Amino acid sequence: MRVAIAGAGAVGRSIARELIQNGHEVLLIDKEPSAIKPERVPDAEWLLADSCELSSLEEARLDKCDVVIAATGDDKANLVTSLLAKTEFGVPRTVGRVNHPNNEWLFTEAWGVDVNVSTPRIMSALVEEAVTVGDVVRLFTFRKGNANLVEMTLPDDSPYVGQPCGLIPFPENCALVTILRDGQVYLPEREQPIEAGDELLFVAPAEVEPELAQLLSPGLHPS
Repeated sequence: MRVAIAGAGAVGRSIARELIQNGHEVLLIDKEPSAIKPERVPDAEWLLADSCELSSLEEARLDKCDVVIAATGDDKANLVTSLLAKTEFGVPRTVGRVNHPNNEWLFTEAWGVDVNVSTPRIMSALVEEAVTVGDVVRLFTFRKGNANLVEMTLPDDSPYVGQPCGLIPFPENCALVTILRDGQVYLPEREQPIEAGDELLFVAPAEVEPELAQLLSPGLHPS
């Protein structure tokens, strides 16, 4: 897989190293000469260019890329890069880095972004996931499917503690995908009971999240 990364700062270089270790071909693009440091990621291709310029992206042969990652520290640049990659070069998959949470609403398919990655949102979700019991915590949004990956740590007073998964009336269009317990991963089979303290991972649309929370933790979310 060929991947172009706009932004050769610490974030872009880290992504590049990970992708190269996984066997992918990576091109790093940055308009700042000081950011061009091939010795930091010697197995990547490097290009001194502005990813917001159509001519630069032509030079980068974006039409040959499978994925473009817009990972600069400028949200406007990330949006323009994603839009050009998608509309002018037909790149199958674009990923946009969101630096400022207030701009997250812009990072959609309308701007050519297939997946947005908001560092502040991810960090806050990880904090909530670590300390919150009985609340539904959104971890990730699947843009294509209009659904979210959400987590709940089952509280002691849940009415479904000890109940098999198959007997729990989960909301429609909501799927329990795994159960994390004592460092082990359990499949949510029909006869598999859930226990207090379990971390439950669901895929569900946003509109059913309140219903899911009320079902599993009615003491915290009275109807």
